[in-house]
This record gives sequence, structure tokens and C-alpha cells, in this order.
Amino acid sequence: MSEAKTPAKPPILIASSNPGKARELAELLATAGQSTTTLTDLPAPIPTFEENGRTYEENGLGKARHYARLSGMVAIADDSGLEVDALGGEPGVYSARYGGPGLDDAGRNRKLLEAMKNVPEGGRSARYVAVAVVARPDGEARAFRGECDGVILREPQGSGGFGYDPLFFYPPFGATFAEVEPDRKHTVSHRGRASQALAEFLASPAGRTFLRG
Repeated sequence: MSEAKTPAKPPILIASSNPGKARELAELLATAGQSTTTLTDLPAPIPTFEENGRTYEENGLGKARHYARLSGMVAIADDSGLEVDALGGEPGVYSARYGGPGLDDAGRNRKLLEAMKNVPEGGRSARYVAVAVVARPDGEARAFRGECDGVILREPQGSGGFGYDPLFFYPPFGATFAEVEPDRKHTVSHRGRASQALAEFLASPAGRTFLRG
């Protein structure tokens, strides 16, 4: 008699239209044995969630609940940003929109460098912050926060990663996040830490209960 196979876990929807962010979340959850799908894999498009929260938690919760409800799937979303001490915590929750809608990652990096051109070497501390949220279609959700401290350089270094990674120097690595392999970055990054906490929750008895609804 053959042994009964354990039913495969249904995929979780990664609710992000940012390709770099979606790729990182998929990679991080894959290490925990969780399969995922993305917004582009859905049979019909879902209206975009308008991020207007004042905190990462508000945006992450709103986004995850929005896509979970409309897709009928458990959804994971995150909100993240770069907080520069010399700029009073900016760009913060507006990191992806810093400088206006017409800028790409390179343009936002130039905007940041311009804003920090008179900031001395000892005052260029910053941190990446991420809040990862998992939500069910009924609105029940859990949020997990991760942070990573670094320094903003005066010019980009490296071609990997996305966002502000070419400017974000992580002293323990002696490199920017754009200069290290993704797997190494994930071990210490804000998104890695938040996603790891989320993955550990999903693998726990409480998480399994959460997924069953």
C-alpha cells in the first residue's frame, strides 16, 4: 500500500507590482518551502491599491487585505522605505515615490544624493525598514517588522538589487546591498528579517491555524 501524500500547500499571492520586491519576497519564502504566485499570474487584473497610509504598517495591512479579498487567496504584501537621519527620516513611506512619479530608481538615487550633498561623512546614517503582512480573504492579518542600519554613500556602487541599494552601504559586509549576492543580502536586510519572521509564523502551529482560517 502506498503512503498517502501530504497535500501540497496552496500558493500564497505576492501582492506587489514592483518586480524587484516581488522577486525578493518569492526567493525569501521559497527558502521556507512556501510556493507563491504573483499578480501577473492571476486570470484577471485586480484594481491597484492606493497607498495613502502614514506608516509602513498601514500601507502593508491595507495592501494585503485588498488583494486577499479581491483574489480570494491568502496574500502577502509589504511596505518598506529608507529613513535617512540627516533628512529627518525622509523619504520614509514615500521612498518609492520620492521626487515625483516620473523618476525611476536611478532618478530617486540622484534626488537623494542632491538632498544630502552637504551632509558630512559622520552624519550619513540611515536604515531600511520593512513591514511584511500576510492577510486572509476575510481580513484577518498579521504584520512583521524588520530593520537594517547602514550609511548612505556619495555615489552609487554595484549593479545588483533595486531601489536605493547602490547607495546603501552595510558596514558589516563592507559593501552596498547592490554589491552582494541576493542570498547574502537576504540574511540581514530589512525585507529578509521581516519575511523570515513571517515565514516562521506560517510554519508554526499558530500560522497553520491562521492559514486554515
